[in-house]
Amino acid sequence: MKANPRGLSQRYGAVLRKLKQEILQRKAVQKKLKKSEQHHKRLLEEARNMQEHLRHLSRQILLAQEEERKEISRELHDEIAQTLSGINVHLAALKVEDAASTKGLKKRITSTQRLVEKSVNIVHRFARDLRPAILDDLGLIPALHSYMKGFTKRTGIRIHFKASPDVEKLNFIKRTVFYRVAQAALTNVAQHAQASLIKLTLQKKSRSVEMEIKDDGKSFQVERVLFAKKNKRLGLLGMRERVEMVGGRFTVESVKGTGTTIGAEVPF
Repeated sequence: MKANPRGLSQRYGAVLRKLKQEILQRKAVQKKLKKSEQHHKRLLEEARNMQEHLRHLSRQILLAQEEERKEISRELHDEIAQTLSGINVHLAALKVEDAASTKGLKKRITSTQRLVEKSVNIVHRFARDLRPAILDDLGLIPALHSYMKGFTKRTGIRIHFKASPDVEKLNFIKRTVFYRVAQAALTNVAQHAQASLIKLTLQKKSRSVEMEIKDDGKSFQVERVLFAKKNKRLGLLGMRERVEMVGGRFTVESVKGTGTTIGAEVPF
Protein backbone atom coordinates (compact mmCIF):
# COMPACT_ATOMS: atom_id res chain seq x y z
CA MET A 1 0.00 0.00 0.00
CA LYS A 2 1.48 3.35 -1.02
CA ALA A 3 1.70 6.22 1.49
CA ASN A 4 -0.34 9.32 0.81
CA PRO A 5 2.15 12.18 0.26
CA ARG A 6 -0.54 14.75 1.05
CA GLY A 7 -1.38 13.08 4.36
CA LEU A 8 2.28 12.92 5.34
CA SER A 9 2.73 16.59 4.53
CA GLN A 10 -0.27 17.55 6.66
CA ARG A 11 0.95 15.51 9.61
CA TYR A 12 4.46 16.94 9.23
CA GLY A 13 3.05 20.47 9.10
CA ALA A 14 0.98 19.84 12.25
CA VAL A 15 4.06 18.55 14.06
CA LEU A 16 6.03 21.61 12.99
CA ARG A 17 3.30 23.96 14.17
CA LYS A 18 3.10 22.19 17.50
CA LEU A 19 6.89 22.31 17.83
CA LYS A 20 6.97 26.03 17.04
CA GLN A 21 4.21 26.64 19.59
CA GLU A 22 6.13 24.73 22.24
CA ILE A 23 9.28 26.68 21.40
CA LEU A 24 7.42 29.98 21.71
CA GLN A 25 5.88 28.88 25.01
CA ARG A 26 9.27 27.80 26.31
CA LYS A 27 10.79 31.15 25.29
CA ALA A 28 7.93 32.97 27.01
CA VAL A 29 8.48 30.94 30.19
CA GLN A 30 12.23 31.59 30.04
CA LYS A 31 11.58 35.30 29.56
CA LYS A 32 9.27 35.33 32.58
CA LEU A 33 11.79 33.42 34.65
CA LYS A 34 14.55 35.83 33.65
CA LYS A 35 12.34 38.81 34.46
CA SER A 36 11.38 37.23 37.78
CA GLU A 37 15.04 36.54 38.55
CA GLN A 38 15.96 40.16 37.80
CA HIS A 39 13.07 41.34 39.98
CA HIS A 40 14.22 39.15 42.87
CA LYS A 41 17.79 40.38 42.44
CA ARG A 42 16.56 43.96 42.57
CA LEU A 43 14.50 43.26 45.69
CA LEU A 44 17.48 41.53 47.29
CA GLU A 45 19.71 44.51 46.49
CA GLU A 46 17.15 46.93 47.92
CA ALA A 47 16.86 44.79 51.06
CA ARG A 48 20.66 44.77 51.44
CA ASN A 49 20.81 48.55 50.98
CA MET A 50 18.05 49.05 53.53
CA GLN A 51 19.78 46.73 55.98
CA GLU A 52 23.04 48.62 55.52
CA HIS A 53 21.20 51.91 56.02
CA LEU A 54 19.64 50.61 59.25
CA ARG A 55 23.02 49.38 60.50
CA HIS A 56 24.54 52.77 59.70
CA LEU A 57 21.69 54.58 61.45
CA SER A 58 21.97 52.30 64.50
CA ARG A 59 25.70 53.02 64.75
CA GLN A 60 25.07 56.74 64.46
CA ILE A 61 22.34 56.62 67.12
CA LEU A 62 24.64 54.77 69.52
CA LEU A 63 27.41 57.30 68.91
CA ALA A 64 24.97 60.16 69.44
CA GLN A 65 23.69 58.62 72.67
CA GLU A 66 27.25 58.31 73.98
CA GLU A 67 27.96 61.90 72.95
CA GLU A 68 24.82 63.10 74.74
CA ARG A 69 25.73 61.13 77.86
CA LYS A 70 29.23 62.62 77.77
CA GLU A 71 27.77 66.11 77.41
CA ILE A 72 25.30 65.57 80.28
CA SER A 73 28.08 64.15 82.45
CA ARG A 74 30.32 67.13 81.68
CA GLU A 75 27.57 69.65 82.42
CA LEU A 76 26.60 67.86 85.64
CA HIS A 77 30.22 68.02 86.76
CA ASP A 78 31.00 71.53 85.54
CA GLU A 79 27.76 73.25 86.48
CA ILE A 80 25.74 71.43 89.13
CA ALA A 81 28.65 69.86 91.04
CA GLN A 82 30.57 73.15 91.17
CA THR A 83 27.47 75.08 92.18
CA LEU A 84 26.66 72.60 94.95
CA SER A 85 30.27 72.78 96.12
CA GLY A 86 29.91 76.55 96.27
CA ILE A 87 26.76 76.20 98.35
CA ASN A 88 28.60 73.87 100.71
CA VAL A 89 31.43 76.40 101.13
CA HIS A 90 28.93 79.16 101.87
CA LEU A 91 27.10 77.02 104.43
CA ALA A 92 30.39 76.11 106.10
CA ALA A 93 31.24 79.81 106.31
CA LEU A 94 27.83 80.54 107.84
CA LYS A 95 28.55 78.10 110.65
CA VAL A 96 31.54 80.12 111.79
CA GLU A 97 30.10 83.54 110.92
CA ASP A 98 30.17 86.03 113.75
CA ALA A 99 26.59 86.30 115.00
CA ALA A 100 27.08 90.01 115.58
CA SER A 101 27.76 90.63 111.90
CA THR A 102 24.15 90.61 110.77
CA LYS A 103 24.88 92.46 107.54
CA GLY A 104 27.57 89.96 106.52
CA LEU A 105 25.32 87.06 107.47
CA LYS A 106 22.46 88.34 105.30
CA LYS A 107 24.86 88.85 102.42
CA ARG A 108 26.12 85.26 102.62
CA ILE A 109 22.57 83.90 102.86
CA THR A 110 21.55 85.88 99.77
CA SER A 111 24.57 84.61 97.86
CA THR A 112 23.79 81.03 98.88
CA GLN A 113 20.16 81.42 97.79
CA ARG A 114 21.36 82.54 94.34
CA LEU A 115 23.51 79.45 94.03
CA VAL A 116 20.55 77.26 94.99
CA GLU A 117 18.38 79.03 92.41
CA LYS A 118 21.07 78.52 89.78
CA SER A 119 21.20 74.78 90.58
CA VAL A 120 17.41 74.50 90.33
CA ASN A 121 17.43 76.25 86.95
CA ILE A 122 20.11 73.90 85.63
CA VAL A 123 18.11 70.86 86.78
CA HIS A 124 14.99 72.28 85.14
CA ARG A 125 16.91 72.78 81.89
CA PHE A 126 18.12 69.19 81.91
CA ALA A 127 14.59 67.93 82.60
CA ARG A 128 13.14 70.16 79.87
CA ASP A 129 15.66 68.92 77.30
CA LEU A 130 15.09 65.27 78.19
CA ARG A 131 11.30 65.45 78.35
CA PRO A 132 9.44 68.76 78.80
CA ALA A 133 6.55 68.38 81.24
CA ILE A 134 4.81 71.31 79.56
CA LEU A 135 4.40 69.20 76.40
CA ASP A 136 2.31 66.69 78.35
CA ASP A 137 0.50 69.19 80.56
CA LEU A 138 -0.25 72.13 78.23
CA GLY A 139 0.42 70.91 74.69
CA LEU A 140 2.74 71.29 71.70
CA ILE A 141 2.44 75.04 71.08
CA PRO A 142 3.22 76.13 74.68
CA ALA A 143 6.09 73.61 74.78
CA LEU A 144 7.56 75.08 71.58
CA HIS A 145 7.12 78.62 72.89
CA SER A 146 8.98 77.69 76.07
CA TYR A 147 11.80 75.93 74.22
CA MET A 148 12.24 78.74 71.70
CA LYS A 149 12.34 81.35 74.44
CA GLY A 150 15.22 79.51 76.10
CA PHE A 151 16.88 78.90 72.74
CA THR A 152 16.88 82.60 71.84
CA LYS A 153 18.18 83.51 75.29
CA ARG A 154 21.08 81.05 74.93
CA THR A 155 22.00 81.70 71.28
CA GLY A 156 20.76 85.20 70.45
CA ILE A 157 19.01 83.82 67.33
CA ARG A 158 15.57 85.36 66.80
CA ILE A 159 12.58 83.12 65.98
CA HIS A 160 9.32 84.06 64.28
CA PHE A 161 6.75 81.43 65.29
CA LYS A 162 3.28 80.92 63.83
CA ALA A 163 1.02 77.96 64.67
CA SER A 164 -2.54 76.80 64.09
CA PRO A 165 -4.39 75.82 67.32
CA ASP A 166 -5.79 72.74 65.52
CA VAL A 167 -2.39 71.01 65.75
CA GLU A 168 -3.16 70.27 69.40
CA LYS A 169 -5.73 67.72 68.16
CA LEU A 170 -2.87 65.46 67.05
CA ASN A 171 -2.24 62.43 69.19
CA PHE A 172 0.51 62.32 71.80
CA ILE A 173 3.04 60.51 69.58
CA LYS A 174 2.71 62.92 66.63
CA ARG A 175 2.93 66.00 68.86
CA THR A 176 6.12 64.55 70.32
CA VAL A 177 7.51 63.98 66.81
CA PHE A 178 6.96 67.64 65.88
CA TYR A 179 8.54 68.82 69.14
CA ARG A 180 11.65 66.67 68.62
CA VAL A 181 11.97 67.73 64.97
CA ALA A 182 11.85 71.40 66.00
CA GLN A 183 14.32 70.77 68.82
CA ALA A 184 16.80 68.97 66.56
CA ALA A 185 16.42 71.50 63.74
CA LEU A 186 17.08 74.47 66.02
CA THR A 187 20.07 72.68 67.55
CA ASN A 188 21.53 72.16 64.07
CA VAL A 189 21.00 75.83 63.23
CA ALA A 190 22.78 76.92 66.40
CA GLN A 191 25.71 74.55 65.80
CA HIS A 192 26.23 74.88 62.05
CA ALA A 193 24.24 77.58 60.25
CA GLN A 194 25.52 80.87 61.71
CA ALA A 195 21.99 82.20 61.25
CA SER A 196 20.39 85.30 62.78
CA LEU A 197 16.74 84.51 62.13
CA ILE A 198 14.54 81.39 62.06
CA LYS A 199 10.95 81.21 60.82
CA LEU A 200 8.95 78.31 62.22
CA THR A 201 5.39 77.64 61.07
CA LEU A 202 3.05 74.84 62.14
CA GLN A 203 -0.12 74.65 60.07
CA LYS A 204 -3.14 72.37 59.81
CA LYS A 205 -3.89 71.31 56.24
CA SER A 206 -6.98 69.43 55.02
CA ARG A 207 -5.60 65.98 55.90
CA SER A 208 -2.25 66.68 57.50
CA VAL A 209 -0.21 68.97 59.73
CA GLU A 210 2.87 70.61 58.24
CA MET A 211 5.87 72.10 60.01
CA GLU A 212 8.36 74.32 58.18
CA ILE A 213 11.59 75.58 59.74
CA LYS A 214 13.56 78.08 57.65
CA ASP A 215 16.81 79.81 58.61
CA ASP A 216 18.90 82.50 56.93
CA GLY A 217 22.23 80.83 57.62
CA LYS A 218 24.86 78.89 55.67
CA SER A 219 23.79 76.20 53.21
CA PHE A 220 25.12 72.63 52.92
CA GLN A 221 24.96 69.69 50.49
CA VAL A 222 21.89 67.77 51.66
CA GLU A 223 22.59 64.44 49.91
CA ARG A 224 26.19 64.34 51.05
CA VAL A 225 25.23 65.02 54.66
CA LEU A 226 22.32 62.56 54.75
CA PHE A 227 24.23 59.66 53.21
CA ALA A 228 27.74 60.31 54.51
CA LYS A 229 29.40 57.32 56.20
CA LYS A 230 30.51 59.52 59.07
CA ASN A 231 27.48 61.69 59.54
CA LYS A 232 28.09 64.67 61.79
CA ARG A 233 24.48 65.78 61.52
CA LEU A 234 22.65 62.84 62.98
CA GLY A 235 19.84 65.27 63.75
CA LEU A 236 18.75 65.14 60.10
CA LEU A 237 18.60 61.34 60.09
CA GLY A 238 16.80 61.30 63.41
CA MET A 239 14.25 63.84 62.20
CA ARG A 240 13.56 61.86 59.04
CA GLU A 241 13.20 58.58 60.93
CA ARG A 242 10.81 60.12 63.45
CA VAL A 243 8.59 61.65 60.76
CA GLU A 244 8.52 58.51 58.60
CA MET A 245 7.80 56.39 61.69
CA VAL A 246 4.33 58.01 61.91
CA GLY A 247 3.68 57.81 58.16
CA GLY A 248 4.85 61.34 57.42
CA ARG A 249 7.10 62.98 54.83
CA PHE A 250 10.39 64.74 55.64
CA THR A 251 12.17 67.19 53.31
CA VAL A 252 15.35 69.26 53.45
CA GLU A 253 16.31 72.03 51.05
CA SER A 254 19.47 74.08 51.39
CA VAL A 255 20.35 76.85 48.93
CA LYS A 256 23.44 79.04 48.97
CA GLY A 257 22.56 82.60 49.91
CA THR A 258 19.05 81.60 51.01
CA GLY A 259 19.56 79.21 53.91
CA THR A 260 17.98 75.90 54.82
CA THR A 261 14.34 74.85 54.94
CA ILE A 262 13.22 71.74 56.79
CA GLY A 263 9.72 70.39 56.20
CA ALA A 264 7.78 67.74 58.10
CA GLU A 265 4.27 66.71 57.06
CA VAL A 266 2.33 64.21 59.17
CA PRO A 267 -1.14 62.73 58.51
CA PHE A 268 -3.82 64.31 60.69
